[in-house]
Amino acid sequence: MSKYPIQKSEAEWKTELTEEQYRVLRQKGTERPFTGEFNMHFDKGTYECMACHVALFDSTTKFDSGCGWPSFDEAIEGSIEYVRDTSHGMIRTEILCANCGSHLGHVFDDGPTASGQRYCVNSVSIDFDKK
Repeated sequence: MSKYPIQKSEAEWKTELTEEQYRVLRQKGTERPFTGEFNMHFDKGTYECMACHVALFDSTTKFDSGCGWPSFDEAIEGSIEYVRDTSHGMIRTEILCANCGSHLGHVFDDGPTASGQRYCVNSVSIDFDKK
C-alpha cells in the first residue's frame, strides 16, 4: 500500500502521462538541460505537480540559477518529500511530490538566496497555474 494520498497503478500513470512525463515522473528520469518549457519562465502563479496538480512552488521563489532547469529557493510547505539519493556515484537529495510520489528533481544547498536552497526541477514534471 502506497503512503501517498494519490494512489494509481503504473498502468494508470502510463495512460495519463506522455511518454516523457512518465519517464521523468515515474521512472526518475531527467530532461536535458536548457530544453524545458519552464527553465526561463517567470510569470506570476503557482507551479504544480504535472501528475496530480498539487501546488509545489510559488513563482516568487523561482530564480535563474544558470543550471538549465527551473530553480526555486523554497517549496510550498508540506508539498515535497525528501529522499536520500546515492545513484550515479553521488549523494544528493531527491525531491518527490508528497501527494503522489512523482519524481521532480533534486534539491541542493548552493542556492543564492537566504534559504540557501536550490530546488532543481524538471520542467516536464511541473505545470503552471497563472495568477
